Amino acid sequence: MDLILAFELMMLLTSSCAALMSGWLWWHSRYQRTLAGLAGFGAMMALWCLGHVFVIHDQPELGRYLLLANPLMPTFFLHFALRFVRQDQVKASWLSWSLHHIGWLYFLTALVVLLSWSLDAGEVLQSVALGQVFVFHSYGFLNLLYTVLLGILAHAVLWYGWRHHQGNKKRSIVAMFLAGGWGLLLATSVVFPSFGLDWFPYPMLLLPSYPVLLVYGVVRYQMLTVNALANRALLWLVMSLLLLLLMALVSSIFGQLGMKALANVPGWQLWLYSSLVLLLTAACYRPVAKLAERLIYPGATLDQSLINTWRQQLAQCQNWTSLSDKATELLSEALKQKVQVQLSASGAVMDANAQLRVRCYSQQGQWQVELLGWDDMTPGIRLVAQVFGSLLSSSCELLAQSLQLAEAEKQQLSQQHLVEMGALAASMAHELRNPLNIISMASAGVDAELRAHIQQQLKRADRLISDMLVYSGRLQLQYSDIEFEPLLQSLLQQFDWQQVKLELKVPQGLTLQADPHRLQQVFLNLFDNANAFLRNQADASLSVQVTEDHHQIRVLVHNNGPALDASLTTEQLFRPFISKRSGGSGLGLAIVKRIMDAHRGQISFRTDLGWVVSFELLFPKDSTDV
Repeated sequence: MDLILAFELMMLLTSSCAALMSGWLWWHSRYQRTLAGLAGFGAMMALWCLGHVFVIHDQPELGRYLLLANPLMPTFFLHFALRFVRQDQVKASWLSWSLHHIGWLYFLTALVVLLSWSLDAGEVLQSVALGQVFVFHSYGFLNLLYTVLLGILAHAVLWYGWRHHQGNKKRSIVAMFLAGGWGLLLATSVVFPSFGLDWFPYPMLLLPSYPVLLVYGVVRYQMLTVNALANRALLWLVMSLLLLLLMALVSSIFGQLGMKALANVPGWQLWLYSSLVLLLTAACYRPVAKLAERLIYPGATLDQSLINTWRQQLAQCQNWTSLSDKATELLSEALKQKVQVQLSASGAVMDANAQLRVRCYSQQGQWQVELLGWDDMTPGIRLVAQVFGSLLSSSCELLAQSLQLAEAEKQQLSQQHLVEMGALAASMAHELRNPLNIISMASAGVDAELRAHIQQQLKRADRLISDMLVYSGRLQLQYSDIEFEPLLQSLLQQFDWQQVKLELKVPQGLTLQADPHRLQQVFLNLFDNANAFLRNQADASLSVQVTEDHHQIRVLVHNNGPALDASLTTEQLFRPFISKRSGGSGLGLAIVKRIMDAHRGQISFRTDLGWVVSFELLFPKDSTDV
C-alpha cells in the first residue's frame, strides 16, 4: 500500500476515533464533569490529525492553522487532570486555586496560538515520502516548547494524584501515564522533518491506538459502560486480525489444493464475504450468550438504577447487623441465589456451608472485600459481586465514621452530665447536711429510745448523701500494689456476721495494682449487701474465691441469700436506685460498676455457678497498661 495513502487513512482513522470518543465523553460529562476536559482534548486531537490530511491534499494554509493549534490539546488535558486528581479525599488548596483560575491558562494558550498563526512559525515543504509535509521553524519551536511544558505540568499533577489516591483511582492514573507515554512516543515524530530526519511518518501510523488507550485508561475503573465497550472493541479487533490473516492465506492454500476457482476470487470479494460472516456472528453472539447465562448461570445485569438502589438501601442501615443482613438480602435477590455477606464488625459467624460468600473487613483503616467461592461463576456474575463489594466497603466506612462520631458525642454528653451531676450532688450535700446536723443536735434532749431511732435515720440519710457524692463525682484513681488476702480479711471483720459461715480462698501473696480506697468501696458495698440479707437466715454462707491467670484476676463473691427478683436484668441491677433492700440507697452496685469501669475491669451477676447469688469481678493484671 502506498505510504501516502496509508498515512492519510491512519490520520482519518485517528481523527474519527478521537471525534467519536470526544462526543461520547461530552455526553457523559453531564454526570461526571471531570470528563469535559478530556472531551475537549479528543476534539482538538481530531482537528490536529485533520491538519495533516489537509497538508497532504494541498491545503497548506488550513493545515498550518490546525497544526499550530496543538497547545490546546495539553491545555484541555491539564484541565482534566486537575479535576480528576481533586476528586474524593484530595482537596489540596493549590488544586482549588488552579481550577478557579483555569480561564487564564486558556487565555494564554489562545494567545500563543494566535501569535503562532500571525508570525513565522512554520511552512509546508515538499517531501519525498509524503509529497508535502509541515516543518516548524522560528516561532514554531516556541509553540512546541509551550505544548511540551503544558504536557509535563499535566503529568506532574497526575503524579501528585498517584501519590495521594488509592485503589482504582490510582490504577487509572498509572494507565494514563502509560497511554500518555505511548502517545508522546508516536507524536514526537511530527518534528522529525524540521530536523531533516527521514523517520516521519512511520511512528504516526500507529497513532489511532493513542486516543482509544488514553480514554480507556481514564475511565477503565470509573464506568461500567466502558467495560462493555472495551469487550466489544477487543472482540472486533481480534476477529478482524484473524480475517486479514485468513485473506492472506486463502489464495495460496486454495491454489495448492487445486481449487482454482476459489483462488481466483478477487480479494475484495473475499474480504466482503468474510466481513458479512463476521457481522452476522457478532450480531448473534450477545443474544446467544445472554440465553446461555440465563439457562446455566442465573444472575443480574448491572445498570445505574440498580446501583443507585443498592447505594440508597445500604446507606439507610444504622448498625453492623442490619447492614450485614441488608447486604445479604440485596445481593441474593440480584443474583437469584443464596449469598452470605459477613462484616467483621458485626460479629456474625460465617456459614461454612454457603456456596457464595462475601467477606468485608477493615485492614489498616481501609475496608477490604474478599469473594469466597466465586471461582466457578461467570465473569458477569463476578463483576456484579465486585461492584456490590465496592459499594459495601464504602457503606462500611461511612457507618464506621458515623458510629465513631455518635460514640464521641455520647461520651462528651456523658462527661458533661457527670460534671453537672457532681456539682448538683455537692450542692445538695451541703444544703442537706446543715439541717441534718441541726436535727442531730436537737435530738439530744429527747428520751434515749427516740434519740437512737433519730440517730439511725440520720446515719441512713448521711450514707445516702455520701453514696450520691461517690456516684456522681469524677473518679481520680491513685494506683498502688495491694495484697488481696489482708485487704479482704480486714473488710470482712468490719461487719457483724452473727451466724453466717464465711469462706475465703485467696492465693497467698496475690497482689493487684489498683486504687486502695476505691477497691475497698467495691468489696464493702458487696459485703454490706450480703450481710443485710444473710444475718437473719439459717445456714447462711458467704464465699469469696480469688484466682489468677496470665491476663487477669478473677474474684467470685457467692452467698446463699434470697434470690434476686427474676424481673431484674443484669443491666438493670447495676443502674442507680434499683434496690430491693430495706434501708438501702440503691446506689451500692451502681458505685461498684463505676469503680470497676474506671479500673478497666468488669462485674457481672451470675446464677450458673451453683450459688443463689454470685458476683464475678474481673481485674486486668495491670490496670495502668490497659
